[in-house]
Amino acid sequence: MDESAPALDVSASTLELAKRLIASRSLTPDDAGCLDLIASRLEAVGFACERVDRGAVSNLWARHGHAEPIVCLAGHVDVVPTGPIERWTSDPFVPAERDGYLYGRGAADMKTSVAAMVTAAERVVAARPDHPGSIGILLTSDEEGDAVDGTVAVVDLLRERGTRLHACIVGEPTSAERLGDTIKYGRRGSLQGVLTVTGMQGHVAYPDRARNPIHAALPALTELAKMEWDGGDASFSPTRLQMSNMHAGTGAANVIPGTLEVVFNFRFGTASSVDGLQARVQEILERHKVDGEVAWTLGAEPFICSKGRLIEVLSQAVAAETGLTPALSTSGGTSDARFLAGISTELAEFGPLNASSHAIDECVRVADIGPLSLVYEQTVAALLTR
Repeated sequence: MDESAPALDVSASTLELAKRLIASRSLTPDDAGCLDLIASRLEAVGFACERVDRGAVSNLWARHGHAEPIVCLAGHVDVVPTGPIERWTSDPFVPAERDGYLYGRGAADMKTSVAAMVTAAERVVAARPDHPGSIGILLTSDEEGDAVDGTVAVVDLLRERGTRLHACIVGEPTSAERLGDTIKYGRRGSLQGVLTVTGMQGHVAYPDRARNPIHAALPALTELAKMEWDGGDASFSPTRLQMSNMHAGTGAANVIPGTLEVVFNFRFGTASSVDGLQARVQEILERHKVDGEVAWTLGAEPFICSKGRLIEVLSQAVAAETGLTPALSTSGGTSDARFLAGISTELAEFGPLNASSHAIDECVRVADIGPLSLVYEQTVAALLTR
């Protein structure tokens, strides 16, 4: 008997589904039929599928089983825009295999993970239709956008029902250099500020008749850029502030602007609080006598998950399929894990290499596709049979 045949079948079936998903132009918040495709497959093996659509967003909650514990696989089918099509080697919505890689928008983030989760769930159910507990699959078309009607809508529904997830794996692309080298078990918070500084417009030749908001804000902005906000802790790196956009002026070279707008963002861990960061920014602005106001938007609070049974089992599955012992990390941007952490006893993120996410010629290694699905399968099966 050819022992490699099952692994080859896993890879082939998952690759085929990943290609079908990549071929769907699911730009946020359009799921472009992805959720119907997935629901039809899951229903065929006995999952009860619910659409939890809200606004323009499509969401799917699928469950196999009625008992606890509930082990959930979560992700998104929406993708970011392609950027200049002419810079892609091939059409981003026509999946292509070249030199051992699968190319297409969403290949890394995160249609391959979604395909791997679906085929993993199918195999778990096929192997044991009467498995203990329940398998949940939660998918949205609004992770890359505003994320206000996506995963959070399903979380709201589950909370209303009193449903709690005992373990949840989010399929974000977490691997850095090789599949399996990194598991995320928490994320930093995200706090955005938009500073509007008021000046007085005038002619550059008569600065005494105007008030330049750029000049007025520069000392404060320089201090903000150089500030050490905290030293981090065992789980999170030090808090960082980055200014991402700055706008002033009419476009004319001889006009002193009347206003300045600066957009900045904090990525922060548990060593700092939202209130504390806001207060320190305000103190700096007042000390430098900046005539301005900050509009704040909290994108996410930092969270950290316990290193319990889920991390143990997931790490063992990763080691079995890749030969690597994964590092535990909280680096990177925000993800829908921030919504799921509140209803999950344990949560982790694991997926393929992140290097090409959102980039031109986004891709995944074809050789990683089968092992990724097997990691999900082993983890779910082990958690259900404890």
